[in-house]
Amino acid sequence: MSKLLKQFRQRFGISAPKMTVQTHVAWYWRWLGMLVFLSLALALAAWMYDAGRRFAGFDRSELQNEFARLRESMGRLESEAARLRSIANASESRLKIEQTAQAQLASQVKTLEDENNRLKEDLAFFENLVPSERRGEKVSIHRFKVERDVLPGEFRYRLLVLQGGRLDREFHGSLQLVVEMQQEGRDATIIIPESAETGSTAFKLNFKYFRRVEGTFRVPAGAKVRTVQARILENGSSEARASQNINLS
Repeated sequence: MSKLLKQFRQRFGISAPKMTVQTHVAWYWRWLGMLVFLSLALALAAWMYDAGRRFAGFDRSELQNEFARLRESMGRLESEAARLRSIANASESRLKIEQTAQAQLASQVKTLEDENNRLKEDLAFFENLVPSERRGEKVSIHRFKVERDVLPGEFRYRLLVLQGGRLDREFHGSLQLVVEMQQEGRDATIIIPESAETGSTAFKLNFKYFRRVEGTFRVPAGAKVRTVQARILENGSSEARASQNINLS
């Protein structure tokens, strides 16, 4: 009995263990509190991190603004570069067109100058020509020239054919070239054209006072031209009415 009393005193007496009474809280309120606490902790950490960067001189918003300004400047520079490239291409095209036009004009001026010089030569010739000296000559050749042309074996010829005496009719005939040359160590002769009847219109002569004739002829490759004779033939006759030789060797 004394033993039971002693146990009762130990459990419910002054020496009995202390007992704590706590209010019961549901699990979802606990999780909600933990989430609120974590959110506040994260916000505080972010604020401290951003404050630390600002304190160190690094501001993300200013960096983003600077990036935006740089992108805008880059866009303007690219647009300006494209515009300048377009202007440069247009200027280059205009320059090429102007250079081509200038080359064509220079060629035309050269042609006109050559033609003008020939006309001056013709005018000087006719001014110095004495009619009495040509009364006995029906047809004559003047200023016969033969020069090498650009292509190998090609020659350019030029001459003036004049009809003197009575000028009451037109002259109808043709020009014939007799080329004396040396080919492969042997002498050779070619006639251009071979026949007055088969010759091209470039060799036909139909005039009343005078006629300036010019053109080109070719010889075989490697041939060395020595002399060229110009012959004026009248239609219906195989004899030359006038002739003139030029020595090229």
